[in-house]
Amino acid sequence: MANNSRSSSANLDNLATGLGWFSIALGAVELFAPRALSKLIGVEPKSLLMPALGLREVTSGLGILNKRGTAGWLWSSVAGDVMDLALLGAARMSDDSDDRRVEGAAAAVLGVTALDVYAAVQHSRYAVDDRDVHVRKVITVGRPPEELYRFWRNFENLPRVMRNLESVRTLDGTRSHWVATGPGGKRVEWDAEITGDRPNELIAWQSLPGADIENYGSVRFDRAPGNRGTVVRVSITYTPPVGNLGLAVAKLIGRAPEQEIQLDLYRLKQIIETGQVMSTDGQPAGRPTSLSPVYDHGTTRG
Repeated sequence: MANNSRSSSANLDNLATGLGWFSIALGAVELFAPRALSKLIGVEPKSLLMPALGLREVTSGLGILNKRGTAGWLWSSVAGDVMDLALLGAARMSDDSDDRRVEGAAAAVLGVTALDVYAAVQHSRYAVDDRDVHVRKVITVGRPPEELYRFWRNFENLPRVMRNLESVRTLDGTRSHWVATGPGGKRVEWDAEITGDRPNELIAWQSLPGADIENYGSVRFDRAPGNRGTVVRVSITYTPPVGNLGLAVAKLIGRAPEQEIQLDLYRLKQIIETGQVMSTDGQPAGRPTSLSPVYDHGTTRG
């Protein structure tokens, strides 16, 4: 079921992207070749009308491609389609128009309107772009896949490399409990289960019902060319607690999710390769943070 949902989401994204580029292309023609387009669809050229329609199309297309608030931009495009149909209807009543060409243009607009309505309804229903954040990052670590897999598979290791992750507690062979710091310093918690586990190759997971932050993802461990370490590929999708506002707050108070996860991977690389993470947070001398709590809390002697 989850795979079907993700496939439907990808198909909707592709449809919206296609409609966005179509709007931009049509708008460019209306802006830069208004007379030629007017002649093609069989209407009398109006000096400012066609460029104005073109500006509207380009704006809608860019909004759709921005991947934020896509449903709203698609509904805006539907409203524009209705306006186009009304204008073509008015042109059809004019003695100066070519009836067959106007009717052909109206049929084409009706077809695009149907696609816009379908995409707008589906995006509104599932809120595909407005809710979900997708992050994909890659890093090469100078250790074999077996070592990386063992470290990651013990989820209780992950707070060592993920700054926003407070703790992970193993519940059984496939389930674990996670505690993290969310936007505004709010603590968020969820249970997760492993959905895919190929030793030394792949770990996939998803949150369970009742999670403060719904999420799913995977990490792959591919041997680097020439046996020069491991290519770690992380893919995470999650839903901010309060939609786009939560993401905006997260960016205002700290790093964007893409930056944070990339930095987490750098820490993973340092820990696996050297056994410690170089950090200057709260340490003017830049003393490294190691895997030893005794060392990190300054209780060593000597």
